[in-house]
Amino acid sequence: MKSVDNFQQISLFDDSLTPVISEPIKSQKFVRTVARTKPLPENLPEFRVIRSTRRKRSISALRQNGIIKIHIPDRMSRKAEAEIIPEMIEIVLRREAKNRSSDMMLAKMAEELIERYLPDFHERPSSISWRNMRERWGSCTTGDQTIRISFRLNGAPDYVIGCVLFHELIHLRVPGHGADFQAYLDRYLAKDRAEAFLEGFEAGLSATPEAILHEQS
Repeated sequence: MKSVDNFQQISLFDDSLTPVISEPIKSQKFVRTVARTKPLPENLPEFRVIRSTRRKRSISALRQNGIIKIHIPDRMSRKAEAEIIPEMIEIVLRREAKNRSSDMMLAKMAEELIERYLPDFHERPSSISWRNMRERWGSCTTGDQTIRISFRLNGAPDYVIGCVLFHELIHLRVPGHGADFQAYLDRYLAKDRAEAFLEGFEAGLSATPEAILHEQS
């Protein structure tokens, strides 16, 4: 099956978007990433532990650019660190699950987009789902007609999710990003507004509320 290289930041916005990468640690004097020696549970999502001498008791966790960042006091023991990691990851995942739009919502949105903007289309997706994708907003596999939307867009305005979804729906018929594709995409009335939002997406991620847990005495 062929997966269309669609809705990548650079291809859609003419290099106007900054590639999504992990943030460098700016101050090695106060913050450092440490290695763990105790085995952790399997199948944990990608995460990073950052120790800070500025933290005394508070522990926080949030997802940035697809990575769950867990901030802990530098004085925390390795044993306590290994124990707190799964708990903090669970806090983040619970918060995301609570806020996440369901796959059924995506399917309903797709039906509305086709009816409104693509009435001449007979193509329909076989499935639409949220997926963890760090370098794309969405993708479409033309072989089995499946569409995936990046989980990083969870919480974005509907017109933004709709634009990404509309982009992928067009790929059910048009594999490339040529003039015919752009003609279809221009039918989406909020396209410019959605693209402007996506250009500032990294800034939006930085504003995601932290999940905070205080270390027990």
